[in-house]
Amino acid sequence: MKTPLSVAIACALLSAAPLVHSQDSQDPAATPAEEETATATTDLDRMVVTGSRSPRAVDRIPGAVTIVSPEEVQRSLTLTEDATAVLARSVPGYSESSQAMSNLGETLRGRTALRLFDGIPQGSPLREGNRSGTFTDMGVIGRIEVISGPSASEGIGAAGGIINYLSKTPTEEGTRATLTSRYSTQFREDSDAWKVGLTVEHKQDSHDVLAAASFIDRGMAWDADGRRVGMNASGSTNDSEADNLFLKWGMNFGEAGMQRLQASASRFSITGKGNYSWVEGDREQGIPDSAVRTPPLGSMTEFNDFRQYALAYTHADLAGGTLQADVYRASQAMRYPAEDGIDRQDPDIAPIGELIDQSEIATEKKGLRASWTRPEIFSVPGLELRAGVDLVEDEAQQRLAITNRVWVPPMVYKSTAPYAQLTWDIGPVTLSGGLRREDGELSVDDYVTTWYRNRVAVQGGTLDYQENLPNFGAIWRIADDWSVYASYGKGFSLPNVGIPLRNINQPGQTVEGFVDLQAIVVDNREVGFNWRGRRGSFGASYYETSSDFGSSLVVDPETEDFILSRVPVEIEGFEASGEWRPSDDWRLTALYSRIRGKTTFGNTGPLDREMGINDISPDKLSAAATWAFNARGDVTLGATMLLDRDINEGTSAEEHTSGYTLFDLSANYDFERYGRLSVGIENLTNKQYILSWSQIDFWKNYFAGRGRMVSLTHTITF
Repeated sequence: MKTPLSVAIACALLSAAPLVHSQDSQDPAATPAEEETATATTDLDRMVVTGSRSPRAVDRIPGAVTIVSPEEVQRSLTLTEDATAVLARSVPGYSESSQAMSNLGETLRGRTALRLFDGIPQGSPLREGNRSGTFTDMGVIGRIEVISGPSASEGIGAAGGIINYLSKTPTEEGTRATLTSRYSTQFREDSDAWKVGLTVEHKQDSHDVLAAASFIDRGMAWDADGRRVGMNASGSTNDSEADNLFLKWGMNFGEAGMQRLQASASRFSITGKGNYSWVEGDREQGIPDSAVRTPPLGSMTEFNDFRQYALAYTHADLAGGTLQADVYRASQAMRYPAEDGIDRQDPDIAPIGELIDQSEIATEKKGLRASWTRPEIFSVPGLELRAGVDLVEDEAQQRLAITNRVWVPPMVYKSTAPYAQLTWDIGPVTLSGGLRREDGELSVDDYVTTWYRNRVAVQGGTLDYQENLPNFGAIWRIADDWSVYASYGKGFSLPNVGIPLRNINQPGQTVEGFVDLQAIVVDNREVGFNWRGRRGSFGASYYETSSDFGSSLVVDPETEDFILSRVPVEIEGFEASGEWRPSDDWRLTALYSRIRGKTTFGNTGPLDREMGINDISPDKLSAAATWAFNARGDVTLGATMLLDRDINEGTSAEEHTSGYTLFDLSANYDFERYGRLSVGIENLTNKQYILSWSQIDFWKNYFAGRGRMVSLTHTITF
């Protein structure tokens, strides 16, 4: 490697220090019921709600679980406002951050993850626009729960796993207001960025309210060689403005406050300012794409707009169990930068090569999530039942906005998904098993494709999707602080339906007969172990996932746009993570991830094509050391390394990516009545590097990563 010292440091931390990865062991002397009560009252950080709807101890989940704590979220915000950067640093199987409005190439264990905000899906698998990673201000996020691996527990779309961003909830009596101001710069003429945010928390007896508002103004990003970073073809956060409004109200009522009603509303928007245009670089000379201060093509700037409304009801003592019901409505609108590519042209509108157009995707979903959890069902000690039903209506469409042409017709997916799950604690063993039934229907209107696709008339129709999705798991707490687990489960998702629909170019096609619209069903098998001690913890897992009719992205050589490849896919991987506290003042963490995926070169044949950077990220090693030098201050030094990779050598799918190591530094000091001051330095050594997904030649994607960026954040509560 080019950075032997950083490799040695990171490897030493990983081998000497453990990292909490999935489920942790517990006190073997306590009974399961005693442990569950103790966990619920003294160790809330080890409770998760993702995948079970009700709080559940991490060591009762037979799979890889990562909890991104409030401290880790705050540290990431000290360094950058990128919403997915915290995942890249904290979750073993998550790819590098794209540093853009688009999250293209950001996968979890080589597949698309289902992103949730307070349990509500963001975006739509019907037309995945790769914009679901930036949907709120991270300042309202309390913690993030990540369930790695295919899962059907939270609905369709979780082929790679589930990422659930959970908003903060007031916990202290009284009223508090927190004002956050932030300034970032790379010490270049137009690199300055600033943020101001206000959060008000109120809790009195049985009522609580959280209200938050923020505004972010971003300048341009510069690489370490002193060039502006190019404007991303799918949308940049550079030269943009973002505003966020969030409101959550809750009330406990009934006997002993056993019932709760909660309502929330969220609106987030990020919009390009339209001051810069993309400038092509030179791959052969190693000169990345850049930007020049000239208004871009097109008449409208790109944006990402999310709105979400939810009402939740909980009854903690209904027929001996806990009932939870949520109704929600959410929408997303995305506009992309203007392009003059061949697939945008139409000679009836303008001469070939002169037509400029912009793509817009609009999605909307509404649904109901209901579950009931009953411990000691059938009067059997340790046996718990969780049952419920999810109802959802998901709609998506895509158009070419300047000329108002249909690119993808309206698509509506309606689903009814009942499920039941049993968990049984038998001494040191926990067994679990369940079944979810996906019963869905996809309806597509009649439409006509664009001129480039021969203006083919496609007959709409309805497709039915039915699938039984079982899961099984076992956890054995061997002795003292050790546990092992094994699990099997199925995940269910729809392909990126809009891509094959817009690419139809042969007459006589019908939606009902189009094979590329078949569902993606993923089998997942996983084994792992965990150790949890007084000063640290360590976990590792090995997994295999397969889909007989999977999906991956390939590039159309004519349009240089993505097309969907529906071929068998197999992925396997190993990941480990851990934490070690040598003293009360020091905390060391590290993680490692290795993923390999295979598919075919054609529609059939052996699985001998290694999956590339659009799906599978290179091996990742990350480590951090935190020193709490006193009760009010701390310093953290972190390092993230992506390794070199060479795949499919001598074939048409040959890929070579060069790894790199980035360091970051953050420091915090609480001046008490004068507030908390934080300093963050991203890319501490000002290293010049090319993002991994940019090292392979696609459409306008040769981007360097950001050079050194310094951020100063002040937070005061009154």
